[in-house]
Amino acid sequence: MKKFIPKIVEESLKLLVQRPEWVQVGALCYRHKKGKLQILLVTSRGTKRWIIPKGWPMPGKHGSPAAKQEAWEEAGVAVAQIESEPLGQYRYRKKMASGLALPVTTFVYPCEVSKVTKNYPEKSQRKRKWFTPKKAAKKVSEPELKKMILDFSTAIAGQGADELHGLGERYGTKSV
Repeated sequence: MKKFIPKIVEESLKLLVQRPEWVQVGALCYRHKKGKLQILLVTSRGTKRWIIPKGWPMPGKHGSPAAKQEAWEEAGVAVAQIESEPLGQYRYRKKMASGLALPVTTFVYPCEVSKVTKNYPEKSQRKRKWFTPKKAAKKVSEPELKKMILDFSTAIAGQGADELHGLGERYGTKSV
């Protein structure tokens, strides 16, 4: 019993100090326009920072299907091919309405965009804009996401739109 009580206190303190990481999924939306690679960013609803479309996994949709749904809701991505495996991940602290900042890991899926629509669910809450990879990397705040955007653009530099469909195979992933 003497060892049991300190163990409970220790475990309780761990839960208070070491909060679990939360998981989101995001779409690194890209296209080739006039032979140049462009990255699609949206503003966050609260702070209006530039981010990639991302959100919480949904019932019945995890991974790339959830990321593709977020791209539709937040950026109006209507037609796209998204890789089934993530390109990578980045961490950030998501500020909640309560003021609490949650540690979040976001898994990022490359998403080749063929068509965006004028009207989409969160149009009135966000701005969307296409950027060169260099400008997109400067616009986002998270260092790991900046690096991912630049590394991604380097990996596909010089490839035409037809070759981009095979991008997932380069990373050992498949499109969905």
